[in-house]
Amino acid sequence: MGGRSRRPVPAVLFGATVITEIAALVLSWRLEPVYDTLLYVVFALSTVGAGALIAQRHPENPIGWLFCGFGLLNAITADLAQGWGLRAAAEGWPAGPFAEWIVTMSWLVSGFGWTLTFLLFPTGRLPGPNWRPLPWIGAVGLVLSTVGWSLSPDRGQDFVGGRNPWAVESLPTGVLVAVGLPLFLGSLMAAVLSLAVRFRRSRGVERQQLKWFVLAASIAGVVLPTVFPLWYVTPVAGVLAALALSALPLAVCAAILRYRLYDIDLFISRTVAYATLTVLLGAAYVVLIIALGTLFGRGSAWATAAATVVCAILFRPLRGRIQDAVDRRFNRSRYDALHRMAAFLDDVRSGRRPPEDVQTVLREILADPGLELLVFLPESQRYVDLAGNTRDEAADDRHRIAIERGDQPIGIVVHDSTAELSPELLRRVVEGGGLAVEIARLRAELRLQLSEVKASRARIVAAGHAERRRIERDLHDGAQQRLVSIGLALRHAQHQLGSAPAAAGATLDKAVAEVSVAIGELRVLARGLPPTQLDAGLAPAFHDLARRAPLPVSVDVPEERFDSGVEAAAYFICCEGLTNAVKHANATRVDLTARRRQHSLLVTVVDDGVGGASAGASTGLSGLADRVAALGGDFRIDSEPGRGTTLTAELPCGS
Repeated sequence: MGGRSRRPVPAVLFGATVITEIAALVLSWRLEPVYDTLLYVVFALSTVGAGALIAQRHPENPIGWLFCGFGLLNAITADLAQGWGLRAAAEGWPAGPFAEWIVTMSWLVSGFGWTLTFLLFPTGRLPGPNWRPLPWIGAVGLVLSTVGWSLSPDRGQDFVGGRNPWAVESLPTGVLVAVGLPLFLGSLMAAVLSLAVRFRRSRGVERQQLKWFVLAASIAGVVLPTVFPLWYVTPVAGVLAALALSALPLAVCAAILRYRLYDIDLFISRTVAYATLTVLLGAAYVVLIIALGTLFGRGSAWATAAATVVCAILFRPLRGRIQDAVDRRFNRSRYDALHRMAAFLDDVRSGRRPPEDVQTVLREILADPGLELLVFLPESQRYVDLAGNTRDEAADDRHRIAIERGDQPIGIVVHDSTAELSPELLRRVVEGGGLAVEIARLRAELRLQLSEVKASRARIVAAGHAERRRIERDLHDGAQQRLVSIGLALRHAQHQLGSAPAAAGATLDKAVAEVSVAIGELRVLARGLPPTQLDAGLAPAFHDLARRAPLPVSVDVPEERFDSGVEAAAYFICCEGLTNAVKHANATRVDLTARRRQHSLLVTVVDDGVGGASAGASTGLSGLADRVAALGGDFRIDSEPGRGTTLTAELPCGS
């Protein structure tokens, strides 16, 4: 059958099983214990359902088809036939003994299905060529056991009438069972042994798949031989067998479909730990009850209460110690990973290792030399590596584990998906190193801020030197030369007063003109300095800027006085914003605002120009940012293209 033609088959087989189990449920209802009926319905549906999922997703794997076939066969020959036999005996229907006879040998057919499953799991192939005779040995044992079991006169207890109507007295059924059953059970046990052989050879994903099945098979391997001698003694045997068998197909399905594959390590560890804890606490409770009962009297409520309190107190420390011991034995990777991280944190606390080594430790634990730890800086809302370099975490398509404190992000671990640790254990290890990550984040943020402060100071010093050189150059090339020229002209006029008084007047006129030009140049040089209006406060200085501006400017400034450094910074912010609005933004209006907000002076310059301004594109705005940072303030630029520009500076101004 082609892949497309086989696609609806699993769903059809599952549907047929559902119909069969509904019929079996109706036939058996109230003729046997309800739990017995329901549990075997669950077992059949879980088997065929798991097989249908496997066959749908991995049609090349024969295990899915085995589950579907043997599950449906078991539903017909065991559940439906048993229901018919019970109903026939109760209401006189025909073929009741025949249905009961079918039921007597159904468990053998189902058992052979599990033999094949054990041999083929999880790849659908035998473990090796030496295992090829085993299915044939099991089949021979199945045939001999089925014939001997179903035709034996000793199987009367399996029939309502107390007698096997198809018994053949002359047939050596005892011999057939004695020969066939060991072959059948031997092949089953050998198939279980093949799982151990596979497990020793397996690595990676296949080992995790085998862990799922080995756990379920171990439970079934303990339960089924235990309940087999009790099958006709207590109904609990049937319940336990059904539960143990139901776990097998579910484990196979989870393993082959790789659903939460690596959770099996945690499941095994927790199961063993809590089972051990339950036994120890139960034993402690019994001992305490007996011991305290001799003191307070048998059946005393005080003895019960005291024993309960003691067990409750012992629960948490005992659980931790047991879990640690179980992990060391059954989940070594989890134990080693968590203890290596705990040892590293001890080194960090004692100062033996820097917290930045957490990245190296994570690389060693995850066996991923390319692992990267990115820390989150809340002030700038960006991710940086431990060296402080900005990184775009979304640009990396590798797997990532977020590290958080409450709802606040701290960092992200970016790693490959090839690590043999479960996602839960990976998260536990990363979260276990959260303290070191938090310290590394704070140190990275501090280093970044220090580097920004150093860069800002360097720019301020460089700008001061550049401004001083400019003033020196302008004074030397302009006003100084002009003043020298004026001095020479005045000296020349002095000589002319004695020899040519009329010419002296013209020389003096030229000198006066040069003085006017020199005054203008000096005014130009002084524009970069705070005006004398700041002596009266911010309001007069801002209004003076508005009067001299070539466009409408609104001013909203309090009359309050502030520190001279704060007022100078506010003034230069408004000067630069106004200059940019006129020269670059093509604005038609500017609003200058200054307001006190608690312990800060909030200065804003808003224009309706073309926008698109940035500190990187303007040395003037970059200088303003440095000036504000030097005062411990905050400087922001909001300048989307086409929406104007808003400069905002928050300057600390004390109480």
